[in-house]
Amino acid sequence: MTRLPITVATWDYDRVRALVDGRVRIEGCDVNYVTMRVEEILERAFFHGEFDVAEIGFSPYLIALSRGAARYVAIPVFLSRMFRHSAIYVRTDRGIAGAADLRGKRIGVPEYQMSAALWVRGFLQDDFGIAAADIDWVQGGLEQAGRREKFPLNLPEKFPLASAAEPLSQMLADGALDAVISARRPSCFVAGHPMIRRLFPDYRSAERDYYRRSGLFPIMHAVGVRRDVLERHPWLPASLYKAFAQAKRIADDDLAETTALKIGLPWVNAELDATRDLMGDDFWSYGVAANHKTLAAMARYSYQQGLAVRMVSVEEMFAPGTLTEVRV
Repeated sequence: MTRLPITVATWDYDRVRALVDGRVRIEGCDVNYVTMRVEEILERAFFHGEFDVAEIGFSPYLIALSRGAARYVAIPVFLSRMFRHSAIYVRTDRGIAGAADLRGKRIGVPEYQMSAALWVRGFLQDDFGIAAADIDWVQGGLEQAGRREKFPLNLPEKFPLASAAEPLSQMLADGALDAVISARRPSCFVAGHPMIRRLFPDYRSAERDYYRRSGLFPIMHAVGVRRDVLERHPWLPASLYKAFAQAKRIADDDLAETTALKIGLPWVNAELDATRDLMGDDFWSYGVAANHKTLAAMARYSYQQGLAVRMVSVEEMFAPGTLTEVRV
């Protein structure tokens, strides 16, 4: 039988390298695996549908799904996860001593709909009572002007959101913004601007406390199968899930190696032990059941924040055949 030729596009994570180098095969497929920066993948997948299988931003996916406009169908493989207390950068001359002081401030964000911003707004609402409308938002490229949203916004009339004509990092450095929320570090912060700092300097402690209280490990990106490919080959999502899960198990084993460290950090084993003590052995889990609470929180945030036009159920987020795992 002829194998299905597919192109898969993701960033170069440790958890996909066994797929990239061929140690793990996707059953029934001949794979052209391309790695590139996530911003390029998300742009090319969402706007042009260039890849058969691609890394997709989960917040934009929920928006598209709620509107019946999802070009890709997700499988519960969560390539990018990250706590986002580290993603808030503030001016030191604006009286911002803590998160509660963000109310009423002018804050830049590369995309209002992006997953990182959704999660920050979520914990600002849940932990500090700051609603999205309590902030004066400015959307634009972090380092280059002209970045656009993936989908038309669905915000209430007169919602406080404006477009930036200049890069957000420059606006933050110049004092035109009080803060920026960004997955990527602004260049003004990297360069050591004396008036820019993280809102949570000890973000590791803040994020560990957040996990203890909430049980949520934020999801940023999943893997999606282009809908027309799925319709022609309904067996493909299950094969993809199995292969990505196997590749992650190999990466997990590499992370735990003690004889000769495969990861270039001297105390990687101590960090792994500390993470497992807090979050359990399978802290970076794939699958629907293990992530139901986090996925339900994303659906709630998306609807509350005026992104999704309706509440999306967890069960409708994923391709048939990936909602449960086969056990033998």
